[in-house]
Amino acid sequence: MGDRFQVIVDLDVREQDAPRLAEQLVERLVTDGIVLAEREGFLLGAHPPGPHWHRAAAPDPDGDPTDGLAVHLGRGVFHSGADIPEHAVCPHCHAHTPLDTDGWTRVGAAVAAWSETGAADLACPRCTASAPIPEWTWDNAPLAFGHLGLKFWNWPDLGEEFQAHLTALLDGHRTAYLWGKL
Repeated sequence: MGDRFQVIVDLDVREQDAPRLAEQLVERLVTDGIVLAEREGFLLGAHPPGPHWHRAAAPDPDGDPTDGLAVHLGRGVFHSGADIPEHAVCPHCHAHTPLDTDGWTRVGAAVAAWSETGAADLACPRCTASAPIPEWTWDNAPLAFGHLGLKFWNWPDLGEEFQAHLTALLDGHRTAYLWGKL
């Protein structure tokens, strides 16, 4: 069976601003009854679902959430779990670069450098322009780079309105939505 997760990643928050923004966001979600403030004894220190969790779900949710909201702070590379992208998409020329052995070697090195330092560029083999790895996009299994991630464990599908609401609460920053199963 496994565990299912959905992640909203703030793509724009600076590392030093992430804790403040996360605290404000959780306070708001607690006030709205989406999650509870108490985390003691709950999965991964997550916030359990609140009495109004359904406000976060898509219409006609498929069951109740069984786990909570885990807030990830610090530099992170977020992904869907078992799936991996087949192509990296250049932010300049939009060429799809296959992630064969050579492609994964180049991308993996950039991801590792970003994870360690917070900065890494990747050059496009087609147009030769370089761009920071977080600006690249991915075909069928996205990657997202950020300093704040909201991971909802075993919740029904999050609604588009809720996702837009979270984006507004995150100071209007760009966000990425990923889901996966472990």
